[in-house]
Amino acid sequence: MFSISELGRFSGLKPHTIRAWEARYKALTPARSQGNTRYYDSGQMKRLLNLATLVNAGYLPSEVGRLTDERLHQLLESVAESRHSATVDYFISQLIAAGLTYDQARFEQVFSHCLARYRLKNTYAYILLPMLERIGLLWRCEKASPAQEHFVSNLLRQKLFGAVDRVAVAEPGAERWLLFLPENEFHEMGLLLAYCLVRISGHQAVYLGCNVPFSSLPAAIKQIQPDRLLLFTVNAELPRPLVGFLKDMDLGFPGKKSMLRVGR
Repeated sequence: MFSISELGRFSGLKPHTIRAWEARYKALTPARSQGNTRYYDSGQMKRLLNLATLVNAGYLPSEVGRLTDERLHQLLESVAESRHSATVDYFISQLIAAGLTYDQARFEQVFSHCLARYRLKNTYAYILLPMLERIGLLWRCEKASPAQEHFVSNLLRQKLFGAVDRVAVAEPGAERWLLFLPENEFHEMGLLLAYCLVRISGHQAVYLGCNVPFSSLPAAIKQIQPDRLLLFTVNAELPRPLVGFLKDMDLGFPGKKSMLRVGR
């Protein structure tokens, strides 16, 4: 359940604007606590995100506030199909709304519009990262469940791997990259994007994924013979202190160009 201030924070609207839309257009129908305090469920959050998206696209609150959810969806479709009216905020709001309600078909549809308009790199930078940050905020405030976060993350993983599958195979002799996450590191979205970008740039890339034991790397590197190693860590909770880990990387794989990103 969301308070009106939380609704404003996640939608970008001020609470007094939300109250005005309720009073004038019956845009939302909040429930009331025993103390007569407004609260809203995820369906009301989704409706408000849809209304805010349409207002940002040029509709007046008086035009859309009283519409049914079905009619709002129809208008959103027309906005998505217009290259001129659909904005970054539109895509972020729609992906969040789909994620909160487990609407996979809608999520995939909006994601496809993003790729068609912005291509992969800009979609990640301007839409997916802000979306993940807002979902993370919802999760930290206990307004989004781990199940919802996992739903969105796994859909993104599928889409990023699908984007890689459509990239042409690298030419023989192209630079070879090995990408992995160290032990105890499971946040692979950044690594997945790097994998896509390395492939798009015409390089060869081998993707090992997350939580790779350091002890397994020598044999893999000996067989793969990469020119570069690329790894990420968000929380720096490596199996040994970070400086020691980097030293082990340097001593264990001499001559390899290692690239490590620490932090979010």
